[in-house]
Amino acid sequence: MRIGLVGCGSWGRLILRDLITLGAKVAVASPSPQSRATALGLGASSVHVSVADLPLLDGYVVATPTTIHAEVIEALIPTGRPIFTEKPMTNDPAAADRIVARAGERVFAMDKWRYHGGVLQLAELARSGALGTVLQVQSWRLDWENRHDDVDAAWVLLPHDLSIALEILGFLPRLRFATGVATFGRNREISAFLQDDTGPRVGIEISSCHPINRRSVVVIGTEGSAQFGGSYDDVVLLRRHDQPEKRLPIASGMPLLAELRCFVDHLRGGPPPKSTASEAALVVRRIAEIRAMAGLDQP
Repeated sequence: MRIGLVGCGSWGRLILRDLITLGAKVAVASPSPQSRATALGLGASSVHVSVADLPLLDGYVVATPTTIHAEVIEALIPTGRPIFTEKPMTNDPAAADRIVARAGERVFAMDKWRYHGGVLQLAELARSGALGTVLQVQSWRLDWENRHDDVDAAWVLLPHDLSIALEILGFLPRLRFATGVATFGRNREISAFLQDDTGPRVGIEISSCHPINRRSVVVIGTEGSAQFGGSYDDVVLLRRHDQPEKRLPIASGMPLLAELRCFVDHLRGGPPPKSTASEAALVVRRIAEIRAMAGLDQP
């Protein structure tokens, strides 16, 4: 299996590592001589300066800065091969719609939380009726300082929690309310609520100016609630009004490796990864709507 990796920065290096672990031969494209040297040192089969220099391969993974995702994806669409792009698919809703129109069935977003055992456990509890009728999915993703220099924290953090809600509910409600503040640099604090005319509500709070790190997702139903508390938790806490607390084990395994395995298997004829281009474009649209309603739509 031959895969092209565009970008080999701090996250791209982990992608390269896992693709090689999965048995792929990886050709890396990066304008940075240092990144190309790193890629060779990590086991890349070849390195190239630009996307245009890559040979025709079985599939491609995009791990560039967010602001050039769309440019790279659109350059790769003529290859006719599947494309797996880091989240968000782009920070431009018009570009997202263009990608869906041109090659939606061949483009997928890397939403790693949709492969995490904790989120999958919450989704199973929601679907099984163990919580009764689901009333709300509430998440917190609070951290200190946005380390991305191309986009603000909304584009970095919101894709995670929107994709988690999508995995648990199977859909994303429309935006009802959003508020936020812009602080030092590209740091943001945002609260958003989504709900259709009927059905469950989604509440999201993200921050890159919070002094204490917090990760948590809670699903609240008419009969109980369940919480997944963070990346390295090994249980989901389940509480029902008529039962004692239960600690449900979380399936082990790193979600990045899991989603890349799904992509590699897809290239071999297996089912497609989660987060289709249409779903990824919906996430982009919701983020743009949240930022606009919160008064943060200017850089």
